[in-house]
Amino acid sequence: MPWPDPSPRVKELIRRGAEIVLTAPPDLFDEVDAATFSAVDMRPIAEDPELRAFSVRSTHANLIHWASANLRKPGAPVSANTDEPIEAARLITGRGYDEASLDAYRLGQNVAWRRWMRIAFDLTSDVDDLREMLDVTAQSISEFVDATIAATKAQIALERDWLTRTRDSELRGVVALLINGDRIDSRAAENALGYRLVQTHTAAIVWTTVAAPRLTELERVAESLARQVEARERLRIVASPGTVWVWLGGADEALLRTADKAIGAATDLQIAIGSTGHGLDGFRVAHLDALSTQQAMSRLDTDHRVATFADVEGVLLLTKDADRANRFIAHTLGALEHSAPAVREAMRAYLHEQCNASRAAERLFAHRNTVLRRIQRANDLLPRPVQDNPLNVAMALEILYWRGGKAGATAEPGISRH
Repeated sequence: MPWPDPSPRVKELIRRGAEIVLTAPPDLFDEVDAATFSAVDMRPIAEDPELRAFSVRSTHANLIHWASANLRKPGAPVSANTDEPIEAARLITGRGYDEASLDAYRLGQNVAWRRWMRIAFDLTSDVDDLREMLDVTAQSISEFVDATIAATKAQIALERDWLTRTRDSELRGVVALLINGDRIDSRAAENALGYRLVQTHTAAIVWTTVAAPRLTELERVAESLARQVEARERLRIVASPGTVWVWLGGADEALLRTADKAIGAATDLQIAIGSTGHGLDGFRVAHLDALSTQQAMSRLDTDHRVATFADVEGVLLLTKDADRANRFIAHTLGALEHSAPAVREAMRAYLHEQCNASRAAERLFAHRNTVLRRIQRANDLLPRPVQDNPLNVAMALEILYWRGGKAGATAEPGISRH
């Protein structure tokens, strides 16, 4: 909205009103404070002496800041109160509260506005002047509070980033000692990490390669993964702007196959899941296996969103020499290598299910006859029938699977799904 330029008469009214606020008796602030802490959401802050005192100070300071600005330049825009955000951010983040705590500013604004209207009605009975005065000051107060809240939120983001980097730097130091096998007191390590080492661990890495990663999204997926696999405990460390390390204590291993649900719509994220082990050695090996899984997914340039160490352990060995792996695939699969993905995936599922076409159809959510036709088509494309070379065919198809997208998503031209 364009900023209104009030008439000289209204400017004088605003100036006089600001003077009344600045010289008001304590009951003005008492009314604002009572309304601020009456809201249900504000109860935790109202019951914390330090946070309550801060909220009172900041609300009073905002009122005085706005009134002082209007005493100097009545009706002019009022800049954000930048003296408050630094203290607010440190207190809110240090106590674990979120931006909802800033609702105190809105509640204070509502009460202050009601008092301001009473002041305005006492100053003039001219309807036109009153309307103009309230219009100008309503916009002024609203934009001032918006700007102050925005400045405080920005400061909270900076404070959280600093706390995260400081905390995770310390945690990475403890984890480095554990991963390297250095001598460290396990009780002291547990206290530092806030995570028990004498339990079963499954390690995972949530990461992205986008140019501007959203750390909050990575952390959200890490937390979602912990819930998805019903972990009793979790340790989460920011390893870099685009990578979060996770240890899941007491996770249900059977649920690891559903880990892709943790990602949801975040299509630019991937999860590498390591092995599961117990105690200090399990903590270390599980993470190293998660790293190997991540490296395999990266090297193969796969677009699969989730992989476990069990999925790619064999592929890791088979693809250490990329040229030899390419020759192996070409020699083993022949024309099948470049066939429709659905045909390759039907053969892969068939071999995974120990050459049982019915179970392969269930695995692919496809009709059994459709799968049988695809298997026959795949067999026709192989240099040797699958029954003569099942192990090599399975290994070659596995490498191709992890190098690309999910093959079963695309049907072969000319073959119905039913």
